[in-house]
Amino acid sequence: MGLFRRNNNNDSPANPAMAELGREFAIARRHRDRKTMRRIGRQYDATATTDADAASFQHGQQTYDAIPPIKRPRRNQRRR
Repeated sequence: MGLFRRNNNNDSPANPAMAELGREFAIARRHRDRKTMRRIGRQYDATATTDADAASFQHGQQTYDAIPPIKRPRRNQRRR
């Protein structure tokens, strides 16, 4: 019961390369980087051929989206 607990659930995707591409797409979406999102989308369209590739891409997105974003400190506080 630690903070960083490893899951024993082996939900490994069928295509790890497509999962990594989906993770990169989710990172670009979180940072609102449209240029990278379009580039990854074109790369996905060119390389994805099966349903397993699509599922791996989506799995990569979901694994990154499961990580909560970091709450930024407020900027209007005075320093002492």
